[in-house]
Amino acid sequence: MKFGELKKEGHWPSLLAAFLYFDFSFMMWTMLGPLATEINETLTKAGNALNDSQLASLLALPILSGALLRILLGFFVDKFGPKKTALASQLIVIATLFYAFVQSDAITYNQLLLVALGLGFGGASFAVALPQAGQWYPPRLQGVVLGIAGAGNIGVVIDFLFAPKIAQVWGWPSVFLVGAVLSTIIFVAYIFLAKDAPASVYKPNPKKFADYMKLLRDKDTWWFNLFYAVSFGGFIGFANYMKVYLMNTYQADMSAFGIDVMNEENVKVIAGYFGALCIFAGAMLRPVGGAVADKMGGIKSLYIFFGMIVVLSFISAFIKLPFWAAIVVMFLIMANLGMANGSVFQLVPQRFGKDIGVMTGLIGAAGGLGGTALIKTFGWSQGMFEGYTAGFLIFGVMVLIAMSGISLVKTRWRTTWGAVSGAKI
Repeated sequence: MKFGELKKEGHWPSLLAAFLYFDFSFMMWTMLGPLATEINETLTKAGNALNDSQLASLLALPILSGALLRILLGFFVDKFGPKKTALASQLIVIATLFYAFVQSDAITYNQLLLVALGLGFGGASFAVALPQAGQWYPPRLQGVVLGIAGAGNIGVVIDFLFAPKIAQVWGWPSVFLVGAVLSTIIFVAYIFLAKDAPASVYKPNPKKFADYMKLLRDKDTWWFNLFYAVSFGGFIGFANYMKVYLMNTYQADMSAFGIDVMNEENVKVIAGYFGALCIFAGAMLRPVGGAVADKMGGIKSLYIFFGMIVVLSFISAFIKLPFWAAIVVMFLIMANLGMANGSVFQLVPQRFGKDIGVMTGLIGAAGGLGGTALIKTFGWSQGMFEGYTAGFLIFGVMVLIAMSGISLVKTRWRTTWGAVSGAKI
């Protein structure tokens, strides 16, 4: 398939608008992660320092709200169309960013929670951007179209690359101002570029509440929810908590890399760069995981990726790694989580092809809930034991449970729907 076909068929301005909207929305969704230490430093100076549990809650709330809002925005897309839904959601994100900037001088923890809640609308953009683009194109182009529109994971990498540096030069409130300005630009571009597909191109099949309830009664839905809660939940959870983990555990060890650990502002920037490197692995290797699953089957590939994650998690739990080794291990964990995400979604369309829209919302929500649980677990681990051994151990056990689930369903899947799917299961 040549990308030139995207101009001949469908509506490429809507595809471009969906990509920009999703990518920048993902940036806003995860903005608190790379700024957490800077924000807490400001609160500490004001006598309102956040404890480990509060910091974890702050980082988890955008992930949780984004997960649940995906289902809500999915309903709105059916009722009002993707363009109106996207613009309304984007307005909330813009207002949230400006609010955070204006209140930054004397911002409180409760106000930060309100900001975190508003940023969840950025994470929910997944449920809007994909229909905005996909409705314009025929089935044979859906893979590449949804791949382009859904390439928002890279926004997390951009966050960790630039947010700490901007905060170092101009202060962390300026990051929210930059985000608000960029989001406003995307909002204007979306108005002119995006169009909802006409009835001649796309005949909507609105999802009803009963559709969700029907699928929730299917036990395979819950298996996929578990697998994605581990894979995507692990990815987005580690992504948001990465900088806090590195600062809490390895700040002193960074001196071995020639980093002036006495210059805390510089350390925060460097931690952001290392975090971006690990997150980049997970974001970019998701398609690789899908390709591997196409070749060897989603079940076998999940065994491999999950198995690697278990081993690496237990290494992080039980061995005090030097800084360079910890970065390598986290890089590999994120890489395998990203590829596991691709493997899960190699299987989902084979099982729920006729209900893929509903299932995307349900599984996406499960992924967000998994990320929320991971962040809270790691915050509890640090607060209770002043370290992350318990956090990595619990996560490793959860991945083992997911692997056990694969063992329970693989024979049934391969001999029922898998046998007629036309793909390797």
